[in-house]
Amino acid sequence: MISNIEKKKFFIVFEGIDGSGSSTQADLLCQYFIKNEQNAILSPEPTSGKIGKLLRELLGNQNNFANQDLFDQQMAYLFAADRHYHLYNDLDGVQKFINNDTHVITTRYYFSSLAYNAKNESEYEFVSLLNRQFPPPDFLIYFDLPVDIALERIKDRSIKEIYETKEKLVKVRNNFLKIIDEYQHPYLKVDATKNKEEIHQQIIEYISN
Repeated sequence: MISNIEKKKFFIVFEGIDGSGSSTQADLLCQYFIKNEQNAILSPEPTSGKIGKLLRELLGNQNNFANQDLFDQQMAYLFAADRHYHLYNDLDGVQKFINNDTHVITTRYYFSSLAYNAKNESEYEFVSLLNRQFPPPDFLIYFDLPVDIALERIKDRSIKEIYETKEKLVKVRNNFLKIIDEYQHPYLKVDATKNKEEIHQQIIEYISN
């Protein structure tokens, strides 16, 4: 199946709520490419750049806004700036890797900004505006998981992020389902309750067709 994608290198995005298993699957897909003599790299968001490091600090509960809406707005700005860096910087940007014959696999892209930083239509339009110039991925793979299962999976994490609450994740999952339903490009929706080997094979079949 790998032969069908040897002629072009792809930008592949994995999305889903926390605990959906996207990071595990991203790693498995990267290993699959490498095993089949395809260049591939994992390049998650936030990045390891200066803005990405700031985002990781803020996600670790450093919220200096009493108004949650203002905090979400700040995060939307920062994620958009970090995303621009992720795509276009000359050190380890997505475009550089693609041009250098390497598949790029990322967990999180502008879909996450829409899902996590927009609670209503006006906020959705605001976040969409910030991200409207970013290109869609070659492949979008969305991992759908009930919130109760997600919370059970992440309950033992040593570091909890500010968005890892039931109330927030319910809203985020609903946003993701809306985003995916309205998405104008091809995508794969994965049942993230399945075992990881079954999901991995489903992803390989999708990107190979």
